[in-house]
Amino acid sequence: MHILVMNPGSSSIKFAMYADGWANLRLLYEGEVSDIGEATAALKLRDAAGKDLAAAVGEVKAGSMEEAIGVVQRAIALPGLKPPDAVGYRVVHPGPKLRGHQRVTPEVLAQLREATAFAPLHDPEAVAMIEAMMQRAPQVPRFACFDTVFHETMPEEASVYALPAEVRELGVRRYGFHGLSCESIVVQMRAARGVVFPRRMVIAHLGSGCSVTACVEGKSADTTMGMTPTGGVVMGTRPGDLDPGVLLYLLRREGATADSVEAMLNHESGLKALGGINDMRELRQRAKVGDEHARLAIRVFCRSVVKAIAGYLALYTPDAIVFTGGIGEHDAESRAEIADGLAGLGVDLDVKANRRQLKIATRGEGEEWGQNVHAISHEDSPIAVYVAPAEEDLMIARHVLEMCQGSPVGAGVSS
Repeated sequence: MHILVMNPGSSSIKFAMYADGWANLRLLYEGEVSDIGEATAALKLRDAAGKDLAAAVGEVKAGSMEEAIGVVQRAIALPGLKPPDAVGYRVVHPGPKLRGHQRVTPEVLAQLREATAFAPLHDPEAVAMIEAMMQRAPQVPRFACFDTVFHETMPEEASVYALPAEVRELGVRRYGFHGLSCESIVVQMRAARGVVFPRRMVIAHLGSGCSVTACVEGKSADTTMGMTPTGGVVMGTRPGDLDPGVLLYLLRREGATADSVEAMLNHESGLKALGGINDMRELRQRAKVGDEHARLAIRVFCRSVVKAIAGYLALYTPDAIVFTGGIGEHDAESRAEIADGLAGLGVDLDVKANRRQLKIATRGEGEEWGQNVHAISHEDSPIAVYVAPAEEDLMIARHVLEMCQGSPVGAGVSS
């Protein structure tokens, strides 16, 4: 069976094709259409061995999401590449009525259209992509996999907001995100050789978007993101948690609108607001040459993550912390600074192991889950620390395979 995974963004489409069965899902190829809507739009397409396939697709015109979808369609139709038997889409927010991952039906699609109000930064592109690709190949079964499903196990006291009942009844609650990433970490930690699965652990997904999640017995117990992916710790262009009074103040300013404040919070805040750029690598370079704005941005970011993890250390007494996401996987300095802030709580980082270039292998033929889990703490550290990749696309492919085989992971539409 061949499963195409689609991961749309506001200006990009990432996609990957996986093959075979449950035990050995393996990557066949992966690609990305970037800078959609710009003259610089480009396609990257490589097979599992790293061979560049993009040139065979021809000219890349992606002035709109529709054109970008056409580029993807041409890419997956190249000679020698198998067509998909099913397609799985990463969708950030399901809205208040959907539970579990879903096969896309007209009813589910209607719910997803309504859910765009909960995640206007992410969901509209996903819905547009699903609709456009369904028109091009209506016979192929399609599935929506949500970033929130992993967090459906949170207890009520972790998900409820202290707001009036009539507001809560609208679906205003803590949903949590990065669930596919967190779930992939749980799967990898269970499978990793030489690792005793941590009954309690904290997962720090640190990238452009950032969240910290506490897990008990492999299930989400608490997480920093809330009703939308804007809250929690400081992120690339998002501020994380704010005093609600700040929003009221901003909305009362002359000329302010909900849309203008939303744009500020989602696109102009976080690391970008403090350091002038949201790329941690560039911020590190600027900090080394004395840029005080970059230094402040880094300090604020790391401190917010330390505060979140420390809270979960107190609440859940975890056995392990796992770093993932672009910053979590690749920025040893951020890991070290965060671990240093937690040293008094039982985190003893192995400096050499942390600085070592971590090799993240592609899951090809015969390779297993858990091979990319790396320990970066001392053996006698009271709290073990690991680094592992966020395997969101693999999790989507796995869920699609489950649903195709008749093992539903969703509970359908509930009221």
